[in-house]
Amino acid sequence: MKKLISVFLLFMGSFLFSQVVPTELYENENFSISHPVGWKVTNDDDIINIFPPNQIGAITISEYHDLNLPKAETKKFILALYNSADNEKKVTSKSGKKGYTEYFYEYIDEKENLVWLTKVFQKDKNLYLISINCGQKYWNGNYMKTFNEAFDSFKIKK
Repeated sequence: MKKLISVFLLFMGSFLFSQVVPTELYENENFSISHPVGWKVTNDDDIINIFPPNQIGAITISEYHDLNLPKAETKKFILALYNSADNEKKVTSKSGKKGYTEYFYEYIDEKENLVWLTKVFQKDKNLYLISINCGQKYWNGNYMKTFNEAFDSFKIKK
């Protein structure tokens, strides 16, 4: 009987934690991203902000074309966004899809108590900058999972 109850509790626990959050797709001519239904999307001078109703964080997307930023300077550019004194080695890079180089950087702003995750996709003179900011006290658990799922759904069309 104890084994049966244990198996039942394990099954119910995995069911509760594996539920999928319904999403909707934001897209423009150059990219798309999925985000949870009910999150607000704003377009402020072609800077896209996506955030939950309680505004504890946001995903921000900006795109640049005809930007003359040499790849050798991209890591410095990312660190400069946060006035970070981190070593450039903390910004990782890899070859991405469609010929883009993908950069990733994680920054903790102790002063503002924010977690920042940044991805940059760069190819020739095209650059896409996607960042998450979220209050540190909300970052663990569901918000981290939900923000990361949206973050990882970003797709460049061209």
